[in-house]
Amino acid sequence: MNKKDIMIISNLRNNARMPLTMMSKKTCIPVSTLFDRLKANEDKFIVKHTSLIDFQKLGYNTRANIAFKADREDKDLLKNYLIKNCSVNSVYRINNGYDYMVEAVFRELRDLEEFLDDIDKKFRITDKKSFFIIEDIKRESFMSDPDLIGI
Repeated sequence: MNKKDIMIISNLRNNARMPLTMMSKKTCIPVSTLFDRLKANEDKFIVKHTSLIDFQKLGYNTRANIAFKADREDKDLLKNYLIKNCSVNSVYRINNGYDYMVEAVFRELRDLEEFLDDIDKKFRITDKKSFFIIEDIKRESFMSDPDLIGI
């Protein structure tokens, strides 16, 4: 990846809806080059264009990161359940004694408790740890500021 690609990614990370004309002015890269590089990189390392949501403003007041350790026989079943569950925002395979880390979003604490109870009933969970997300201090900002990435 060269300097131009890093500048493009940085501007996308900062504002994926930025018009290419504005990005061209900020980066001094012609619009046609920006368009071509974006199309080429969508198949390489741009996974998805998405929006960051303030879940609380939508009425989802409970967010948690939960680490699960499952019995060997239930790992794949648990993974598939987590992937398909509508309350689960992200699923990660992790290490250090756990199998999966999920970020899950719920309207109320009671909904989280029901989610955890349901998992305990369906799968052999040998350990789990929950961490409530109280406040987003910094979120999705890696490579979002061209001035800080040393290009």
